[in-house]
Amino acid sequence: MKIIFDNRYTRLGRHDGISRYGARLVEELGKLHPVTMLIQDEKQLEMLPDLPWVMGPSSTSPGEPWVALTVNKYRPDVVFTPMQTMGPGLRKYGLVTTVHDLIYYTHRTPPRDLNPALRLLWRGYHLWWGFQRSLLNQADAHLVDSETTRELMERHRLTKNPVRVVLLGTEQPEAAPKRTAAASKDLVYMGSFMPYKNVDLLVNSMKDLPGYRLLLMSRISPEEQARLTALAPEGSVVFYNGASDEDYEKAMLGATALVTASRDEGFGLPVVEAQALGTPVLLSDIPIFREIGGPAAGYFDPSSTASFVAAVHELDDTAEWARRSAESAEWAKRFNWPDAAKALLEVLTQTYERRSLKKRARQ
Repeated sequence: MKIIFDNRYTRLGRHDGISRYGARLVEELGKLHPVTMLIQDEKQLEMLPDLPWVMGPSSTSPGEPWVALTVNKYRPDVVFTPMQTMGPGLRKYGLVTTVHDLIYYTHRTPPRDLNPALRLLWRGYHLWWGFQRSLLNQADAHLVDSETTRELMERHRLTKNPVRVVLLGTEQPEAAPKRTAAASKDLVYMGSFMPYKNVDLLVNSMKDLPGYRLLLMSRISPEEQARLTALAPEGSVVFYNGASDEDYEKAMLGATALVTASRDEGFGLPVVEAQALGTPVLLSDIPIFREIGGPAAGYFDPSSTASFVAAVHELDDTAEWARRSAESAEWAKRFNWPDAAKALLEVLTQTYERRSLKKRARQ
């Protein structure tokens, strides 16, 4: 079985969520079965494991619907892509795609790094479930990150193909963290500043949390930084404007908690990244976070600053903080890349076998 893994979404210099997902998953998959990476720029190899690779077109090119015309030349049996947008037309191989979330059907603001034409296409695509349904049904199988997303796909009848929940992984410490108290009154947020992320609630809460600081780790525009700065007491919000992995880990190891007030989410990888380090998490009380954060997390009403403030103060108790820290580290063990790769290989193998059976039946 020849597997091609679509790594064209790999960022240069520093991973984002999809980039890290693809890089870590292909690395672990390569330990289980021969795999060839599909890239669009040789510079991407600096961020990827040492595996065989072939070149493909840009994932955002106008020709993406017909990408199979290029991929067919490499004669794969099955292709895996970490997105659901890889063109399925004219392919001669099995195709397994990934649906990370369905957020943009409710929150239709497109990613800022897309060009104007793609932003317009993005909005139009998410006005109607039919576009997604048509695209997914042209593949052979799908991965999702959570039961919450799988149930949404089922509710909207998005595909007739098999759907497999494969949890995202995170880096697991060599030894279980043993932390007995928070080293500071810092609260860490890692994520975008799109409206549905509800960062305003976190910032507005700082006036009722004297002595605490909110560390905003992600890149932010000057305009958004100025707007948020005006909402909170001076010095209570710290902007990293794109933290390195080292600064991010250092901040989490010193924090009281990782926090997010998001009104919607596909998974929430920072949640399990924090838990793996023994950092408690405080999350908006929505279904996906109940699934991912589990019983170790603290929850609050994402429409209430008072609810968030109360959740923070629960961690003022040292014994409670230590209990949440230990339970978080234990809960996070289920989110690991080796297990994700094993599950992916099962899906790829099943896809290949189903297609082989159909091919023999036609002969």
